[in-house]
Amino acid sequence: MSKQQHINLIADQLKLPTKKVAGTLSLLDGGATIPFIARYRKEATGSLDETQIAAIEKEGRRLADLEKRRETILQTIEDQGKLTDNLKKRILNCYDATELEDIYLPYKPKRRTRGTMAKEKGLEPLAEILFQQEKQNVEQLAQSFLNDEVADTEEALQGARDIMAEWINEDEKARNKVRRSFAREAMITCKVARGKEEEGAKYRDYFDYQEPLKKCPSHRMLAIRRGESEGILRVIIEPEEEQSLYGLEKLFLKGYGPATQQVKTAIADAYKRLLAPSIETEFRQSSKSEADQEAIEVFALNLRQLLLSAPLGQKRVLGIDPGFRTGCKVVCLDDSGDLLQNDTIYPHPPQSDEYGACRTLEQLVNRFQIDAIAIGNGTAGRETMALCQKIDFGKRVEVFLVNEAGASIYSASDVAREEFPDKDITVRGAVSIGRRLMDPLAELVKIDPKSIGVGQYQHDVNQPQLRESLTQVVESCVNSIGININTASKHLLTYVSGLGPTLAQNIVEYRTQNGAFQSRKALLKVARMGEKAYEQSAGFLRIREGKNPLDNTAVHPESYPIVEQMAKDLGVTVQRLIDDAQLRKSVNLNRYTTETVGLPTLKDIMKELEKPGLDPRGEAKSFQFANIKTIDDLNEGMVVPGIVNNITNFGAFVDIGIKESGLVHISQLANRFVKNPAEVVSLNQEVQVRVMEIDRKRGRIQLSMKDV
Repeated sequence: MSKQQHINLIADQLKLPTKKVAGTLSLLDGGATIPFIARYRKEATGSLDETQIAAIEKEGRRLADLEKRRETILQTIEDQGKLTDNLKKRILNCYDATELEDIYLPYKPKRRTRGTMAKEKGLEPLAEILFQQEKQNVEQLAQSFLNDEVADTEEALQGARDIMAEWINEDEKARNKVRRSFAREAMITCKVARGKEEEGAKYRDYFDYQEPLKKCPSHRMLAIRRGESEGILRVIIEPEEEQSLYGLEKLFLKGYGPATQQVKTAIADAYKRLLAPSIETEFRQSSKSEADQEAIEVFALNLRQLLLSAPLGQKRVLGIDPGFRTGCKVVCLDDSGDLLQNDTIYPHPPQSDEYGACRTLEQLVNRFQIDAIAIGNGTAGRETMALCQKIDFGKRVEVFLVNEAGASIYSASDVAREEFPDKDITVRGAVSIGRRLMDPLAELVKIDPKSIGVGQYQHDVNQPQLRESLTQVVESCVNSIGININTASKHLLTYVSGLGPTLAQNIVEYRTQNGAFQSRKALLKVARMGEKAYEQSAGFLRIREGKNPLDNTAVHPESYPIVEQMAKDLGVTVQRLIDDAQLRKSVNLNRYTTETVGLPTLKDIMKELEKPGLDPRGEAKSFQFANIKTIDDLNEGMVVPGIVNNITNFGAFVDIGIKESGLVHISQLANRFVKNPAEVVSLNQEVQVRVMEIDRKRGRIQLSMKDV
């Protein structure tokens, strides 16, 4: 495949102009990252966004994989001496993986089958005669093929039918006809496995379940597949057999005689034994793949919103990992997130030392000049929050309930052990909770994204695909914010465009040995920091209070001369240009365009000069739940405040201040049809909800946002 064909196919598939695709592929081939291309190479891509650039990269990989498969197929058929010019042309012009495998199927090396064994017995000529359905004296025909390995006419006819069945299975038209039948009419049917009723109680809804495959939503498909993998459910995907057989018979039958009956029997055998299982496997894979993709998209959207949650910023924080019997682990962090002190309090049963806990918290807040308290939202979280809110600290101290999902994963990780080798996992967990409030992004990048708890069925979907998607989200978020190079951890720096683990480690080591970076240019002194890595990363790294004010902006160093020329033309300094909005308005951008720098880049530069170093995430605000502590405090009809803490394809889960999150089903999100919950709600959004149903036995709460 030529490079231009490659570009044309991607452009056609993604409905994008070929020029934009060509420019993007050229940059990707040159080692540029997706965030860098999206932010700093808009002229080359026609201002494509990260999602479009990622789609081009993915489609490019798919075509490259297809090309490798095509080469293997061509070589295999050529080695058999069966590669005709027509066949080669078909293979070279095929860009669909399924079609390519169908073309290859008759030539694909296979283990010994009933059909190949029949051929070994010399029965292929009999099969060919029968398949033509012209000679109808079947018994007499079969008689002439008896030999030492074929004892009687029935064995001869059975062998011929086995050969015909394989021909039918390998016929492209037959396979496509069955595929269409599956696509239109396939039903997914679930039954509970014998003796698994009690063990699989949570799958009760699927013990005797059936619906059209094409209408089965992704979350239901993944639940069914999980039940099947656990041995609880027996699952079949198939269309109505009689209709499928009728379609195949129309393809192959030519009359009504005895030979035709032999072919008809072979068709039924081919369908039941070969075609239906093969196409069912295809549809199992494709339906699972579609469900995976939808679930991954939901997870990625949730993760993006979580990572971009508003930070509290550089303030002194007291973090609490709450608990009952083992007490609440308390840590005090300075405004850089460094651990100053850790302690344990026991305000809850069985010790119930509320007075001592309050005294300790008062002392710690005053001693370390704490600005805010971050409390994990797990066990004893609500009770600990209520305790902190009634303490008079003598000054304003905001109290926040922080989602602690994944904190235990971090606590036991190598990352945490490296940071706090002499502290136990509970102290590390409290530190993570406190730091999450200060900067969610900087802390959450240390945890495997799928452990953060904002998706659905994340352990059931395609893991490499999930990992790739979530890594892209993390990289996108990190680079969209801009990272303070003098405070960022090694783990945060790893996700900066062009860096990776080795350069991130080298940056931290350079910083430790030489002190804070004074300029972006100093990055070039870091071990193994080449020109390419510098180009890719510099624009996403910030130097707070550096000598050059542009080092604290998203303006790339390659564009500094442009800004300096603007300032020079106005007779002012760069700092003055940044500070004076009227001066910036007077700049005629058209004067500064070149062959490589166009208006998209110049407009980005001017936008950045308006808000240098400003964090686009805003600032965290505390939230007050209603005065309810358990599910028993709820009644149907109550209206309570809550925070959206997870979004799925079928609705949104809302934290209303108790252990159990309530579900707002997609049908209850608004007084209109909602196709995608993300149209209506976002993660961490504050909402008012009405309690519709309470299932206290199963701990389930149905909520509504309609007319609230």
